[in-house]
Amino acid sequence: MSEIEIRTANAGDYETFRTVFAAAMMFEPSFDELSAELFEPERALVATDDGKVIGTTRVLTRDLSVPGAVVDAAHVTSVGVLPTHRRRGVMSGLIGRQLREVPEPIAVLWASEPAIYGRFGYATASWKVGYEADLHRVGPTNDRLRPGELGELTTEDALKELPPILRRLQEQRPGVSSRTELAWRKHLEDKPEDRHGWNALRVLVHRDESGTIDGYALWRGKMNWTQTGPSNELLLEELAAPEPAAYKAIWQYLLTMDLSGKLSYSFASVDEALVHLVATPTALDRRLGEGLWLRVTDVPRALSQRRYSVPLDVVLDVTDDLIAANTGRFRLTADGGSVTCERTEDAADLSLTVTELGATYLGARSLAEFVATGRVVEHTPGALNQTSAAFRWALAPVSLEIF
Repeated sequence: MSEIEIRTANAGDYETFRTVFAAAMMFEPSFDELSAELFEPERALVATDDGKVIGTTRVLTRDLSVPGAVVDAAHVTSVGVLPTHRRRGVMSGLIGRQLREVPEPIAVLWASEPAIYGRFGYATASWKVGYEADLHRVGPTNDRLRPGELGELTTEDALKELPPILRRLQEQRPGVSSRTELAWRKHLEDKPEDRHGWNALRVLVHRDESGTIDGYALWRGKMNWTQTGPSNELLLEELAAPEPAAYKAIWQYLLTMDLSGKLSYSFASVDEALVHLVATPTALDRRLGEGLWLRVTDVPRALSQRRYSVPLDVVLDVTDDLIAANTGRFRLTADGGSVTCERTEDAADLSLTVTELGATYLGARSLAEFVATGRVVEHTPGALNQTSAAFRWALAPVSLEIF
């Protein structure tokens, strides 16, 4: 059997990288200038067999909102191995090296196959709610809207106007990823062959009384007629509206679209305020699914860069089978904006693995969830409740896109 090697990619690997990943995921590869520009070869790894690329993974350089901060996070994507080379440790080699080498203290991804990533210390750190609204029944409430107006932007204007809105959402809610200018261009790219039967992308914005844009929605429509008349469909792809007036106005616009019968949205948070804007919540069919997966790669840096809901002084005994530097006891002390996390020889208050830290990192899940199965062990009475309360956050995390 030949020997598998793993190396950093180079600029000339782009097309081969895309082809191998597409084959692993069973879709036809496509190549375009924007995708090529977004490829960061120094942040990509390839596995080779006798020089032939047979496995891939890469990192997008982006930041992420976490409780109380916006921080660097390795956005992992394009993880795949050719079917001919599976069950030979290729993926383990790629993911293990990647996690040990990334400079960011946390890594995040969307799991196409959830069973894979728990083996490497990743855990679901946010949930996403998919909505399918029956527009014939849902009935927006009659809440009075503050002054403001809705309008549309061209793609070029959107590239200038939307990034600050996304940044404001990051400052408000955990789980939101930033985009570079190139990433924004790719995100707003609207090739007809990629629409899958939907109409062209529409960029809806809300302006406050001063004329400043304070919220936006990216959506598409599709004509649909039934035996009883028009029942068009709406697909909401993204909504960022940090201000309540913008949030309410955008949803009212979408929920009252003429000739329409159904609206779909896949990236809502578990505490989405939409349910308070409709007269008939049962007309919102809701589906809960896994959102962002997170892996802590540097325990003291990761824990010291986020903020905590209540003061905390706890010693955590952490185990990490993949990154040795994460194994040990760490004293986490938090009081308002002052946070430290350092190695200690003091006795542990709680024992857990790096996986549970990842699960609770964005504030969506409680450490207490893992006690019944022995994944978190309390040594000091009261430490579990105090630590669980500190890690929780007022707003649930939300991730707006699969990257």
